[in-house]
Amino acid sequence: MDWSHYRFRSVWNVPAPTTDVYAVLERAEDYPAWWPQVREVAPVDEHTGTARFRSLLPYDLFVTGEERRRDPEAGILEISMTGDLEGWARWTVTKVSGGTRAVYDQEVVVRKPLMRRLAVPGRPVFLLNHALMMRAGERGLKAHLRRG
Repeated sequence: MDWSHYRFRSVWNVPAPTTDVYAVLERAEDYPAWWPQVREVAPVDEHTGTARFRSLLPYDLFVTGEERRRDPEAGILEISMTGDLEGWARWTVTKVSGGTRAVYDQEVVVRKPLMRRLAVPGRPVFLLNHALMMRAGERGLKAHLRRG
């Protein structure tokens, strides 16, 4: 097993129209306004940007994301990532009773040297850190959509 390899899935049930949720999620440059752990996002060009994340643990992760798929009809947003995390992430947004289900799937290999050195003993903490970040993102998205 590669202890630096992670697969994540988070499911957010959002009481808002699917088109509204998709519109917010496709604007990654605005994530820092509603997702506390996404510290900054900077566009590089029309399909690429850089991001800095920091959750509970005292380190930043830097990634470059490149758009692989943007399909509003299918409700899919997908990027490839390089940097401290290498792999891909995808949002799948679908209409459900009472609003929208936003599913976040991610498969990455950690490239940050400190995290690789601590891969085995740190794995439970890294998983918890990610879960807390995703929970805060869900709360932030819901609050952002309520504010309009």
